[in-house]
Amino acid sequence: MDTSIFAALAEPSRLRIIELLREGPLTVGAIAIQTGLRQPQASKHLRVLSDAGLVEVQRDANKRYYKLRQEPFLEMEAWLESCRRVWDERFDRLDHYLKELQGKD
Repeated sequence: MDTSIFAALAEPSRLRIIELLREGPLTVGAIAIQTGLRQPQASKHLRVLSDAGLVEVQRDANKRYYKLRQEPFLEMEAWLESCRRVWDERFDRLDHYLKELQGKD
């Protein structure tokens, strides 16, 4: 699992940008307005998100639209699912152990 994804998402403004982009592609100007950031700040955050592989840019004439990339989110989902399976197994073993202890009383 690429930890740069989590580092990029750890910053609240970048997480807000991700939330906005869930609705569809946006220009940096639209992102700046909706987040309350100045355009240079929004561009800097988008660069970090792009470097982490979370967003990509589509050009349309003189505008750049940023959109989410599906792959890193699928990778995160798979990683989280593997963590969930491990914890489910551990909780099942704990539940079994506690039932054994109750049966000994």
